[in-house]
Amino acid sequence: MNSADIPPGFYGTSDVARALGIKPASVRLLVHRGQLKRTAGTERHPLYAATDVAALLAKRRERAAA
Repeated sequence: MNSADIPPGFYGTSDVARALGIKPASVRLLVHRGQLKRTAGTERHPLYAATDVAALLAKRRERAAA
């Protein structure tokens, strides 16, 4: 999916991976573990809510600071 096709307030898999500093395969693992939820898109091109990504990023930063 082209980044121009992503509606405001959502991120694609590669965008989430870049924001969290992980690989796209690790994003799929976060979904499998229930730590991140697909909120839109298709099975092949899932989209993730920006608020969910921000919450996960804050949680990871908090854990790293502890």
